Amino acid sequence: MDVAAWLRGLGLEQYAQLFRDNDIDGEILCGMTAEDLKELGISSFGHRRRLLNAITALGGESPTRDVAQSATSATSDATSPPRIDAERRQLTVMFCDLVGSTALSTRHDPEDLRDLIGGYHRAVAETVGRFDGFVAKYMGDGVLIYFGYPHAHEDDAERAVRAGLAVIEAVGKLPAREDLRVRLGVATGLAVVGDLIGEGAAQERGVVGETPNLAARLQAMAAPNTLVIAEATRRQVGGLFDLADLGPQALAGFAEPQPAWRLTAALSEAGSAPASVARAMALAWAAAIASARERAR
Repeated sequence: MDVAAWLRGLGLEQYAQLFRDNDIDGEILCGMTAEDLKELGISSFGHRRRLLNAITALGGESPTRDVAQSATSATSDATSPPRIDAERRQLTVMFCDLVGSTALSTRHDPEDLRDLIGGYHRAVAETVGRFDGFVAKYMGDGVLIYFGYPHAHEDDAERAVRAGLAVIEAVGKLPAREDLRVRLGVATGLAVVGDLIGEGAAQERGVVGETPNLAARLQAMAAPNTLVIAEATRRQVGGLFDLADLGPQALAGFAEPQPAWRLTAALSEAGSAPASVARAMALAWAAAIASARERAR
């Protein structure tokens, strides 16, 4: 087996010399584990996961394949439930919601509303796609997006936040009879990503963990055209963005209050905030505060 060619096929040719230096041939490769990859010095979680997935795919060619496992597979009952390939990984989840969709439905013909929602979905998908985000599911006027799956990057949290800013701008530019606004929530943490579940348009990658729930709760508390992030996300991106501390928030489904941060601007390399984004988000937040004070009177 040409290990160097195999690595090139995975887009990981930078490790070819490392594998040669450690005398890793096809037979050794088929038996490697996550600990072996760590010991080699491959620090990227995404690269280790990609390598492990590819090594698993080589299992049928491996001369060291477990005989007992082969026998079990051969005699498996045909009525057994399908195997779910789940993996535990660091994930940044974004929830995006179109503001005032119920009101929009009363002011638009159903066909016009369909076109409007379709344009909104396309704008979100195209925008997050530029940051390698994965649209997991459309839920009416909501969109569930993963960063770190299926492709992991060391800066997935930053990609998610920058994508959120870009989504606000892209949706605001959509041709519509009225301004369209979104609210977004982002959370980062460990999650278990499983196989596709559901069918047809309802199909999605199942994710288990509190991270998606936290992102959804943060989205619900965000003001129009603002992005609220969780503490774990803030720890990864705090030096890149201007953030306002919203303090611990009591969120449904969480026993303890959760720290939340509102993004006010992205900082440039020189440390200054882009004026258009900062102004739009500041005005939106000021309007939300004024509205809340008015309701409290």
